Amino acid sequence: MIVVDTNIIAYLHIAGESTPLALQVLEKDSHWVAPPLWQSEYRNVLTSYIKHKVIDLEEAIRLLENGLNTMQNRELAPTNALVLTLASQSASSSYDCEFVALAREIGCKLVTADKQIVRNFPDTAILLEEFIK
Repeated sequence: MIVVDTNIIAYLHIAGESTPLALQVLEKDSHWVAPPLWQSEYRNVLTSYIKHKVIDLEEAIRLLENGLNTMQNRELAPTNALVLTLASQSASSSYDCEFVALAREIGCKLVTADKQIVRNFPDTAILLEEFIK
């Protein structure tokens, strides 16, 4: 089991140069979990793509449904106190700390593409390129 952040979920569903890496993460460990926050972040990514005319609304809805299907029954909420503790003791946002807190609480790695999260929490977070080695 691994915690994945929103970027990994987006890479899996939105075709791009990082999609093969996300597929390799899925192949190595298909038991993904994430805090419910991932949905809002993913919708924000899709909205940005719509506004920059990368995709249209219909495609965004399809990509959202694909992401929701992938993560169905794979959402776990971290403890609020741990999220706040981690955020107050680091340079990371409370949003990022939700993923870190969840990984710590369930005793697994957070797979991410965010180098700052890995720098701030090297005991918990690992870059997707390192995870698939």
